[in-house]
Amino acid sequence: MTQRQQLQRYVAVRLRWLQTLPEHPRKAQLADLRRGVGRTPGELPELWGAFLQDMPEELQSTTGNPTYAEWAIYLALTLYALHQQGQTSPMHKEGEGLGKAARQLVPPGQDPGESSIQKRFNALATATQMPEISHHLRGMIQLLRAGGITLDYVQLAGDLYDLQFPDAMPHVRLRWGQDFYHDPKEENTENA
Repeated sequence: MTQRQQLQRYVAVRLRWLQTLPEHPRKAQLADLRRGVGRTPGELPELWGAFLQDMPEELQSTTGNPTYAEWAIYLALTLYALHQQGQTSPMHKEGEGLGKAARQLVPPGQDPGESSIQKRFNALATATQMPEISHHLRGMIQLLRAGGITLDYVQLAGDLYDLQFPDAMPHVRLRWGQDFYHDPKEENTENA
């Protein structure tokens, strides 16, 4: 199993754990995770359990600096907590990639290339360092939360992992762009 697959499996387990907690402990755990938004993995000791508990050793740092996997897991979990804030239904939904979710923010009938969403999405897609990616992604997640639009956080974790590798970064960006510019109306007419 690759590290990417391991981290995606780990994020899926942590999301299930969060979603199955009783209401009050879940709200407390999500509030703790939200405090980590915009921070570096490991910076807040109160998040260590939610983010590191049962994490495979191969994904963990041995140097004191966060690994690519730790960054991806940390961002996925803290941003999920931000997205879930104030929502009654789960904001994690398998198959809802970032490009597809961002496209849903474009007002109906507006050219996606002319939208303010596209400019924000491009800023995120062209960011190269994890703190910058985190900053732009936080803004996108806040828009998704306001719109009640779901996102696949397991896929996002894999994408965030891949974005840290120069050879894989273009593939993630291309997929995000393809999903963003895919017209959902075309899919509906094909199925009709």
